[in-house]
Amino acid sequence: MAIEAGSVGDRAVNASATGSTAGFRASNAYRNYVVWLLFVIYVFNYVDRQILSIVLEPIKQEFDLHDWQLGMLSGLAFAAFYSTLGIPIARMADTRNRVNIITASIVVWSAFTVVSGMAKNFWHLLIARIGVGVGEAGCSPSAYSIISDYVEPKKRATALSIYSMGVYGGSALGFLVGGLVAHEYGWRAAFFTVGLPGLVVALILKLTVKEPPRGFSDPGATVATEPPPFKQVMGNLWAKKSFRHLSLAAGLHAFVSYGLSSFYSPFFMRSHGMSLGDVGAWLSLVVALGGLSGTYLGGAWCDRYFARTQDPRWYVWIPAITLIIVVPFGMVVYSLDNTVAALLLLILYIALAAAYLGPSIASTHRLVGLRERALASAFLLLILNFIGLGLGPMFTGGLSDLFKEYFLSQGVAEQAALADGLRWSIRVTLLINLWSALHYYLAARTLREDIETGTQARAAS
Repeated sequence: MAIEAGSVGDRAVNASATGSTAGFRASNAYRNYVVWLLFVIYVFNYVDRQILSIVLEPIKQEFDLHDWQLGMLSGLAFAAFYSTLGIPIARMADTRNRVNIITASIVVWSAFTVVSGMAKNFWHLLIARIGVGVGEAGCSPSAYSIISDYVEPKKRATALSIYSMGVYGGSALGFLVGGLVAHEYGWRAAFFTVGLPGLVVALILKLTVKEPPRGFSDPGATVATEPPPFKQVMGNLWAKKSFRHLSLAAGLHAFVSYGLSSFYSPFFMRSHGMSLGDVGAWLSLVVALGGLSGTYLGGAWCDRYFARTQDPRWYVWIPAITLIIVVPFGMVVYSLDNTVAALLLLILYIALAAAYLGPSIASTHRLVGLRERALASAFLLLILNFIGLGLGPMFTGGLSDLFKEYFLSQGVAEQAALADGLRWSIRVTLLINLWSALHYYLAARTLREDIETGTQARAAS
């Protein structure tokens, strides 16, 4: 899974053209190190973000919460600030030192993760989760931009997918550590355990990663001009039909992913009678196997088919195809009564559903200039997270409450109604994958034209 620089390996960049004080060089080994370190940082990012999902049931019981409140804690409270603050921070990342931005972000989100473990009620926890969202807003747009400067275009989706594997690496680690620690010492200790190590990672990043010149790995790119005005970047990007459909596709894709993953633990505890410790151990394995393989292969497949055909539409075709395939697998997973069979099939479901993020970011970067990548990434994440993270868990949780009340009105016992309400809510949420696949298909219809138009416009200016 090495990222090779090919024809631009060890290339020095003109110092005066980039504003640096000396020529910049980076070996292939160092480029690989940067990509994989950013993956590790994203793992910690997601551990701190997703640790909440494994301890939702004990929090629900201690604070006497509804499922819609659990959805707000794991979704909207985080997404509202994570997404909106990502825009101004990304604007900074297009003009300032991105390594410093990520370092500061790690410190902030790690501190608020620790604070989450000190919450005394729903509102305290809500504020702490908002703080985590504020801190994490500076990570991904800056990381995407750094990766695109270190890795040439034909390898970029693979590199971005390696970084995006942190979603599932972090989720798996969160399930494992959170489940074991919460089972032995309580849910508060889980937040303390995953929050504190982030400070060490921040120090490693600051001491070992060099800020790359803009466009360092883009063929022929030696001059990185100042970024266009904010409104111009946003307007030009939204004017492209391919981006509009891509952003909606990714948002709906994330809507299902977050809507289901936030309730993995409650589902298996309610419907399959698993303990917190058992569900944490199992889900760590399931999410790691499915998520890491699916995320990496999604980017690698797109780069491979693009290399053969030079057709960028593969970057949206492959996510569309996997989503169509994934729906029946998901329906089976949430219909089985056999716990082991359901968990094993969930690996395949997660793998197929995970193939979209790296290709989506790579497609977005093809539509913009060198100093617009962080902002373009943040714009995509704004839409993705408001639709997906902000609304997905709340939709699934709210629908679960409605189904539960219906089953109770039909004379179903409390525990059975609670379990079946969530099961049926998840099944309904699954179907939205087909809507997402439609928008990936529509994005493909104009993607080549929009890339070419943007390239010509930048050349003319």
